[in-house]
Amino acid sequence: MLPLFVVNNYGQFNHLILRALRDLDIDAKLIPNTTPVEDVIAGCRGIILGGGPDISRAGMSDQYIHLKKPVLGICLGLHVIAQTFGGTVQSGQKGGYGAVEVTITDHDTILTGYPEKMQVWASHADEVIVLPVGFNRLATSSICGNEAIAHKELPVFGIQWHPEVSHTFEGYRIFENFNHICQDQTEV
Repeated sequence: MLPLFVVNNYGQFNHLILRALRDLDIDAKLIPNTTPVEDVIAGCRGIILGGGPDISRAGMSDQYIHLKKPVLGICLGLHVIAQTFGGTVQSGQKGGYGAVEVTITDHDTILTGYPEKMQVWASHADEVIVLPVGFNRLATSSICGNEAIAHKELPVFGIQWHPEVSHTFEGYRIFENFNHICQDQTEV
């Protein structure tokens, strides 16, 4: 079975995403965000767009979204997804990393098994202000209206928070759910 690719968008936690996946015995590989599209298509069964300092440094991440592979965007990865599908990303009300209580409004496949409310660790320096057409809101908080989103038809998901850090409640579950989604897609 092919690995998951974690796209390195120069975020400080991208290596933790890889580590979290490997700790769950999920085969994964960290790749630069300049990896040719052909190599991504041939080399993986799912794509995780990692975080990063600025969307201008997201390389080819927007091109990886349309490869008919499941995609999970984390923080900056969410912003890339939102902008690619016509949503709007702007500076958030609250910058920096910190604890946030999110409310799950739709227990879509990526959020299966989570309670209605939970503590996560997130940065809100930038956030999705306008949800892209064709997406559902999955989670919200008092400081961000779009903490998690999912495409209505494609296996494309985005979350504002960082499931790879220990401060996020059962962050591993996001990765397990995404792994199952990727397995289901390859078995079809």
